[in-house]
Formats: sequence, C-alpha cells, structure tokens
Amino acid sequence: MRPLKKRINKIIYVGDTDSINLEIICNSHKFLKNKVNYYLVGNIEEISAHLKKLNKQIQINEIIDPFDFTNLKDDYLNIYNLKKGNSKIDNLVAQINFCNSICNKTKFDLVTMPIDKSVFKKKMKFNGMTELLAEFNNKYTVMLMYGEVFSVIPLTTHINPKNIFKDISPTKIEKLLKIIFKSIKNENYDLKFKDFKFLCYNPHCGEKNTLGLEDNKIENLLKKKFKFISGPYPGDSAFKKIKKETLFFSTYHDQALIPFKIFNKKGVNITLGLNYRRLSPAHGTAKDIKFKNISDPTSYLRCMLI
Repeated sequence: MRPLKKRINKIIYVGDTDSINLEIICNSHKFLKNKVNYYLVGNIEEISAHLKKLNKQIQINEIIDPFDFTNLKDDYLNIYNLKKGNSKIDNLVAQINFCNSICNKTKFDLVTMPIDKSVFKKKMKFNGMTELLAEFNNKYTVMLMYGEVFSVIPLTTHINPKNIFKDISPTKIEKLLKIIFKSIKNENYDLKFKDFKFLCYNPHCGEKNTLGLEDNKIENLLKKKFKFISGPYPGDSAFKKIKKETLFFSTYHDQALIPFKIFNKKGVNITLGLNYRRLSPAHGTAKDIKFKNISDPTSYLRCMLI
C-alpha cells in the first residue's frame, strides 16, 4: 500500500452502533492524532448516547462542511451530523449513500465500519457492502482481503453455497480476473503481489474429473489466458507453505476467508473497482463484547494508516 508521507483524508462510516465500532474508534483516536485527517459520518445524538454508555469523555466537534478538513480538531471526535431517519435501516443507507457521494467527488478514502447484514436484508436485497457500493456506482466491484501474511480474493462472496457453481464458469472467471488485474494496477492502490494461486472448486481438484469437470475447465483457462497464475490447488493444503505477497483466488467465500482470518491479524477488506479507496476492518460487529472494552483495534488502525 502507499506509504504515509502526509496526512491522508478519510471519512469514517460509523456503521452499526449496536457493536464495538465506536469503542474501537475512540480507543484508536490517540494513535491517529497528527497522522490522519478524518471525520465520522453519523447521527451526533446517537453517537453521544453510545459514548456515555462507553464512559468515553472525548469531546465532539461538529463538522459543517463535509468537503473542508481545515476545521478538524485533533483532540476531538470530529463528526458530520446526519439527521435520524424513520428507522435504523434508513439511517444506515442514508449514511453510506452520503459517504459514497462525498468520496466520489473528493477521492477521500472511505473506511466503513462493520454492519449487521440482517438489518439490511429485512428491508432490501443486500449481499454486502462491496455489492451495495457496486450498485450505487453502477460499477463492477471485487472484494480483496489484504493481509500481512497473504491476501485473498473470493470470486463469489455472500451467496448460498448451492448457487456457487453458477458463477464459476470459465467465461465469468475470465471476466473477473481481467477486472481484478486492471484494478490492482490502479495507482490508487500500491498493491505488490509476487505470486498468484488459484484454488480448486471441488475437493482434491475433482479427483481426475470424477467429482466434476469444473476444475479441469479452470486449469485450461489458466493455461491459455493467465499463465502467471498457478493452480488450481486443493483448498485443504494450499495454505501449508505460504510465500509473502501471495494472492489467492478462491472459488467461494469461506474457502479463503477462514485461513485468511486465522493467519492474518492485520487484515483489511478492500473494494476494488471504485473511483476512490474503500477499506473496512476484517471483523464483524461483535455485539457479544460491546461495552466490555476488550475489542482489538488492529485491523481498524491498519485501515486508517494505509
């Protein structure tokens, strides 16, 4: 990622306040002072009430102009206030819509804090923030989980496993890989990968086509169009020996995300394909530990400092 030579401007989508989000933001503030220009987007009344429960004494500075960073105060929690909507889902959608609009106009980084996907799904079709931002911007987006040990791109994300096979045809994979490598070369991201590996769809890569022909088709595609990508490799052994700066392509979400979260402690969720940089911590809302002051800010801090 690009080195931190000067203060980067970032907007923080607070996300679900019924979570560890604000605890992590507050506990990390002292490490970010004088390093990053940032403000939160949310409802000040709601955030203030949450801070009282957290027993956080940090003062709030309301930002009036979302395009102007000159009024930020390093010792304060800087917040751009959005009025409450009729429901929690209305608030969350309005806030991400606002953040997306500002970042498109300014190229500020957007850091989105975790959300409870079920809240969205009760009112709208929703697979995840990566997909929602694709819809907002009418662009094709890709989820990159960027880690300090290795990185992964799941070619299918938040879908029912019974539907995965529909999205791993050679035609779709070829289109995806072309989009991915175009995005990786984008100057917004200083992504350095030395090794590219593709993971099989079937156990043991189909056991010589006796479990299916999907992996044979993938192998033929790689040999013809993407010779620099090795594989496909069985998912149950691919992570035994890992070279740094390796990017794994997985055919489905958990195949890569499980080992990624085990081995990488500083993982960051990056959305490729947007006009700006969108980053998110590689953890969930963790409602079970909210107000306990035991959350780990490592992933959030990496989002803020890269």
